[in-house]
Amino acid sequence: MGETMMRLLTVIGPRFKELKRGGVITVVIIYFNVHKDHVLTAKLMIMNTPITSIGAQGFVPLAEVRRAGVTESVHYGAVAVTNARGDILYAAGDPRKTVFARSALKPFQAAPFFTSDGVRRLGLTLDEAAVLCASHSGEDRHTQAVASILTKADAQPSQLRCGCHVPFKFSWFDKLPPVGQAWSELHHNCSGKHAGFLAAARLHGAALDDYINPQHPVQIASRRALASCTGMNADDLIAGTDGCSAPTYALPLHSLAQGFARLALANDAASDVLDDASHAYKHGLGIAFKAMTTHPEMVSGAGRNDMAYSLAGGGDWACKIGAEGVQAIGIRSLGLGIAIKVADGNMRGLHPATLAVLEQLGLMNDERRAALASWSTIALKSAAGLPVGDIIPAVQLNELG
Repeated sequence: MGETMMRLLTVIGPRFKELKRGGVITVVIIYFNVHKDHVLTAKLMIMNTPITSIGAQGFVPLAEVRRAGVTESVHYGAVAVTNARGDILYAAGDPRKTVFARSALKPFQAAPFFTSDGVRRLGLTLDEAAVLCASHSGEDRHTQAVASILTKADAQPSQLRCGCHVPFKFSWFDKLPPVGQAWSELHHNCSGKHAGFLAAARLHGAALDDYINPQHPVQIASRRALASCTGMNADDLIAGTDGCSAPTYALPLHSLAQGFARLALANDAASDVLDDASHAYKHGLGIAFKAMTTHPEMVSGAGRNDMAYSLAGGGDWACKIGAEGVQAIGIRSLGLGIAIKVADGNMRGLHPATLAVLEQLGLMNDERRAALASWSTIALKSAAGLPVGDIIPAVQLNELG
């Protein structure tokens, strides 16, 4: 009965009833939570909002683009904030929206290797463990770490199936790379994840040549770990192919948030919020969290948001971006997971929204505001460098828990 009810509620909740009334919509949202003891709770939220504020499929404004003080465009999306049990505590828009989390899944995809004691068995350093969870910039420290992992796994860069692109240290900042520069698979932002897959295959005696096949033992283990860590059944994950050719998955936004809450608490010896399935990966998630927070420069790169956020968090925040406007953060001190999705996939709307969410959760202080000011309000300039506008947050969290 409990399982049937949970599946049903995944389909029906939340439901929206919109009533037009003089240019304002009264939105009635019922959020359901099914707790591990099979107790069902529901919370009713009623908000009056302008018709233009309600986007398609449960998206709401997250950020506004302004020119001369006039709103020129709006980035819509959704936010989910949960605890490790999966209770939705805060939300903006529909927290149950199904999204492809893309690279935000990397800590969970690396979890089987970490859980199998792969770091010790292959002699990886902690910064090398971090790059397994990375969307790195292709800096020398990143490519050297990936090359070292491959050497320890008795594999070659040519065996990486991620392909090759101009490193993020150029493309992320719209910089032209040096003329005549050659790149390899090592420079791909996902090469660390792929090196981890090869290392896992080597560790367990599996074939190396088809490790990105969804039916390969490494990918089966990765999918199982992702499901367990996010409180889902593996069969309910929607499979797709990521830009690096490896499998990726779509899942409800609140499930991604739950996974990051569990990631944040994995090293907490007093925590008892992991269920039997996710507890199997507690050791692996603990390594991922320690590596990501100790070496955020390996998870991202100089001048990029994940590194900036993690440094500001001072070891309390594990941060991971995903393509098409996804940001996930695990907050150890509060035992919370945050998942944000910008509907149009534009990263410029993601960063102000993320900082606003952190602010509304009480996680910002003067030092952090100063360190992250350039991400909170993004200045827009003309081609000649003149200020022309800005991007500001518009998201408003609703407390549900």
